[in-house]
Amino acid sequence: CGGNCEDRPERTEPLSDSEREIIQDTWGHVYKNCEDVGVSVLIRFFVNFPSAKQYFSQFQDMEDPEEMEQSSQLRQHACRVMNAINTVVENLNDPEKVSSVLALVGKAHAIKHKVEPIYFKILSGVILEVLSEDFPDFFTAEVQLVWTKLMGALYWHVTGAYTDVGWLQVSSSAV
Repeated sequence: CGGNCEDRPERTEPLSDSEREIIQDTWGHVYKNCEDVGVSVLIRFFVNFPSAKQYFSQFQDMEDPEEMEQSSQLRQHACRVMNAINTVVENLNDPEKVSSVLALVGKAHAIKHKVEPIYFKILSGVILEVLSEDFPDFFTAEVQLVWTKLMGALYWHVTGAYTDVGWLQVSSSAV
């Protein structure tokens, strides 16, 4: 963070111990089906927000979800997304580790891939939808609230990295 994290207003309350446990318990069930869940999330994301496909050479012109599902680039990205979330969940008691992982994610997407940061906000909404639909027994209303809080924190860290590399207008860029 270069020590200047302190200057940014803290958007999200840190998770309590019981909230961290809820996240880690529910994530255990999700991560067993890591690739399938990741693929479901990304397919819904790209079907509902087709402009997000522009960043992926292999499937940017695909319309058919079943065709997308076969894309090795999509499956790889699904695993990357799930693994990044897994790293965050496993290290919820180590804020430094969480912020360094998410700073790397943010910087790569800003500098290397030039991805509009708003897509992170959209993707986190899709993740919450898919998890609550696919795991209704675990993702009760209370659990969804805790996950919403975590996703807010993820977005805050990632967009912080965009700001650090000089990306302007993090919040207002339209899709």
